Amino acid sequence: MEESKDNLVRVTIYGQKYTVKGEAEASYITSVAKHVNDKMEEVENSLTTVQSPLRVAILASMNITDEFFSCNKDKDNFLRNVDEKAKFLVDIIDEELNEQI
Repeated sequence: MEESKDNLVRVTIYGQKYTVKGEAEASYITSVAKHVNDKMEEVENSLTTVQSPLRVAILASMNITDEFFSCNKDKDNFLRNVDEKAKFLVDIIDEELNEQI
């Protein structure tokens, strides 16, 4: 029987305490929770009026998702660029090898 490697980690997000169960290291789970908390506080500080915690959470999740999408787009562009350069270099090597034959 396989043993569960889940960690139980106590975190606080936006003043609420949660127990999070996950396979990741406790420090990673804590770091994720801190990031969510920081984003919620950032949203709260940017608003001109007091909003419900739910509204702050939704706006923070939209900001986090935007960052995620942006990172994925940057990664895809980077990989495409690397692929193009690799193909270019392979073509140059092939030309050089064909000239030597």
